[in-house]
This record gives sequence, structure tokens and C-alpha cells, in this order.
Amino acid sequence: MLLGNAILTLMIGPTVPVPAPLPVIEALQSVQVTSSRERSGFQLTFSVGKTSMLQLALLPAGYLDPIVTRVIIMVTLNGIPNVIMDGFITRQELQPSNEPGQSTLTVTGEDLSVAMDIVEMVIPYPAMFDAAKVTAAIAPYAALGIVPVVIPPPVLAAPVPTNKIESQVSMTHLSYIKSLAERNGYVFYINPGPLPFQSTAYFGPDISVPVPQHALSVNMDAHTNVESLSFSLDGMAKKIRVFTILDPVTKKMPIPVPLPNVSATKPPLGLRLTPPAKVEMHNNGAKLQPDEAARDILSFLMSNSTAISGSGSLDVMHYGQILKSRTLVGVRGAGISYDGLYYVDSVTHNIKKGEYKQNFSLSRDGLITNTPVVMP
Repeated sequence: MLLGNAILTLMIGPTVPVPAPLPVIEALQSVQVTSSRERSGFQLTFSVGKTSMLQLALLPAGYLDPIVTRVIIMVTLNGIPNVIMDGFITRQELQPSNEPGQSTLTVTGEDLSVAMDIVEMVIPYPAMFDAAKVTAAIAPYAALGIVPVVIPPPVLAAPVPTNKIESQVSMTHLSYIKSLAERNGYVFYINPGPLPFQSTAYFGPDISVPVPQHALSVNMDAHTNVESLSFSLDGMAKKIRVFTILDPVTKKMPIPVPLPNVSATKPPLGLRLTPPAKVEMHNNGAKLQPDEAARDILSFLMSNSTAISGSGSLDVMHYGQILKSRTLVGVRGAGISYDGLYYVDSVTHNIKKGEYKQNFSLSRDGLITNTPVVMP
């Protein structure tokens, strides 16, 4: 499908998808792909009629069956292929209409992590660090082209097998990995590409790609490249958490340790930081072993609550490239308070024939940029 200067490639099939046949491409009305820091998803909308091949042959033959059907969506822009989705179909919706040509078939799916969230298991992990547990849980999905990228946590806590054996009890691999990520202040997601049938499963600190993308420009006449852009400041987003630990001598006297909500892995990107408005108590620290308590503290320091959020939309053809999530992007023209660099939290691709637009959400902490200039 042609999208101006871009070309959409759609691959569908069980296990190893192949390029969609011409009747499927002709029936395709729109493609929507959402990429975020959590699980990503997609939605395909087809027009169907009484005599269409989708209605008469492909659907009855199981061409778009949920769970078993894999979908790869790739956009080639300026000669560079970009895999924006690799996942499985999870849902079908048929909407017949009394008006000729208005009947639609909507197919919804999620990224490859949905394959890790189907079967609940009971697996013991004796004397294993969290990084080794994650690698072992991802290993069965190598057949899908998933390559693990696992960053060991700073605090290596592995209980002695004679005292305790940690296990994955009645949980799917995805739920278990996410629980390990949460207690270490990490994130876990599957990123498609860079080529079809290749994906990376990232388990590590929430770090964005440090190279900024092409700047988002608003209210700059001919240099404006976004259709809309807005920002908001949440004064209740920041907090202080008070951890309670026992003194190292008597191990009986509780000592409160207040910690600010500042991420150790994501700089605030602003000069005037938002002051904390809430105070939370963490009362379980005295019951934990020293390495487990240190892990909880580091987890909090790696989990950053951003007070400033932004959202907007752009035309990819006008912007000149595909805006990607989990990266940095500059903003120009929004004023001295909100100009500067931002983290791209999520991006939604909206693709139709001859049209390619994106909705995006941004975040950071602090007003007034701490960079001298935003490169266009």
C-alpha cells in the first residue's frame, strides 16, 4: 500500500507470515499500531462484502484466526524499512451494514508478549539471580525470533536454597517477568525489528535512546511540523517515600530514611523541578534481609514519576521520519517553560491509503529546558 513517500508491507500467516495477497491489501481500510513502554498492539480494518474473498474463502479457512495467526507490519520510508509491529491476532469483530460497501471486519492483536501470557506454570528457580530467571523464562520463545537483552540488577539477591526457593507459581512467563521487573525498578517489553522475524525482549532500567529525534516544532510558521501539541503539569505527581530500616548495631531501633522521587536512570530534563506533594511510608523494610531492602530502595529510585506530560499529533510525510517511542525528542515553539527535550512514552500509528499520521505522548520532570538549544 502506498502512503505518499512511504510503502506499507503487511505479512500475515501462522508461525511464519508471508506477504498478504492482493485481495487482502485491496480490502484494507486502515491500520492502527500503538507502541508504548508496556505491551503494544495493533488493529486492522477491512471492508468486506458478500462476494469478497475475505468473506467467502479466507475467513472460513482460518486466515485471520486469533492466537495462531502472526502479523508483521512494516513501513518503508525514504528507502529505510521500519518494523512497527510483530504480534498475534487476539480478536475479530465483524460489523455487517445495510449500506452497500459499509460492512467492515476489524482484527485486533498484541505484540509477541501475548505468546508469553497464555499458559500458567509452576517452575522453581533455586539459587538463581533475577537476571538468570528472566533469561530462562524467555528462552522457550527463541523460535519466534525473540532475543533477550537482560541487564542484571545492581543488587544481586539470591536466597539460599536451604532457606527459601523462589518459584513461578501459577503465573504465566509474562506475569512472572513483569513481577521481577517491578521489584527491581525495571521495565520489560518486546521491541520489534530491526528486520522482520526479529525482536528483542528488553529487561532492564527504563532508559530512553539518548540520541534525540527530529524536533517537534509548533507555532513556528513554515517550520511547524505538528498538527497539535499540548502540555500539562500535575502538581500531585511527585512524592517522597520514607523507608524504615533497623540500625546496624542493635538491629532493633527503626531508622526512617526519606527518599525523593527522582529517577537514577532518567534525568529530569528541566531546570525547575516539580516539588513533591505527597509523603508515603514504606513499612516492610524492617522485615527484609539487607540485600532485599536495598533492592526495594533502588527500585524506588529507578521508578520516576514525571510531573509534565504532553500529547499531540503529526503527519509523518510532513515530519519527514517516523517518530519512535522509548526515545528522546526536542520541542520548539511552546515557550520558555515547555521547550526542550522530552521522553517519548507512546506512539500510535494511524495509516490509511495515502495518509500516515501519528499520535504521541511525551513526559519529563521540570520546567525550563536544561539544554542550550534544541536541534531541528
